[in-house]
Amino acid sequence: MNEELIVASGVTKVFRLGSEEIWALKGIDLSIREGEMVAILGASGAGKSTLLHILGTLEKPTSGSVKYRGRAVEDLREEELSFLRNREIGFLFQFHYLLPDLNALENVMVPCLLAGLSYQEAIKRAKEILERLDLSLRLKHRPGELSGGEQQRVALARAVVMNPRIILADEPTGNLDSQTGRKLIEILKDFNRFYKTTVVVVTHNLELASLFPRRLYMADGLLIKEERT
Repeated sequence: MNEELIVASGVTKVFRLGSEEIWALKGIDLSIREGEMVAILGASGAGKSTLLHILGTLEKPTSGSVKYRGRAVEDLREEELSFLRNREIGFLFQFHYLLPDLNALENVMVPCLLAGLSYQEAIKRAKEILERLDLSLRLKHRPGELSGGEQQRVALARAVVMNPRIILADEPTGNLDSQTGRKLIEILKDFNRFYKTTVVVVTHNLELASLFPRRLYMADGLLIKEERT
């Protein structure tokens, strides 16, 4: 049995707007094991993106605990959290957030350079992953010169260039047509199969979620159902 990678216990998240409290998460208990592929489904406002951000240490819970590989995230110093995000977690979002003035190769090099790799090593890693994603002819193209699917593949390359243990994807197919979106999910499945990368995807697309062996359903800040195939 694969070991637990992330464990959330009693996680809540409250946003305050003046005197009003908005409970985005109302007590989430969740365990994700090494090498799993998990889809988190729910309507807009269900809390699924907030949960993903907390699992990825981008946000802190109001209460409760998140453990990553057995260590409580709240006990980590900021530099340790930065290292964790850079080396262990790959993020993929609906809006790819590519830097418009950098070409595809340069965009993918950024995490490598932030991690302290040499410029030559950054180029080597970025080229290898872009070629693996069939983007060898787009290395010098800027985001505005790429199709939506190509931009998202560049974003995926950036997310995995540091060989993370887990990819956290928030509606990664939301701006893609159904065929391109399905291809992206198949690429994620390939990374899971060949590199044992854990993949957690937030989506409202039931068809794409059906490609995942484990599916969690959220409503009103709670996990309400789980399915496995």
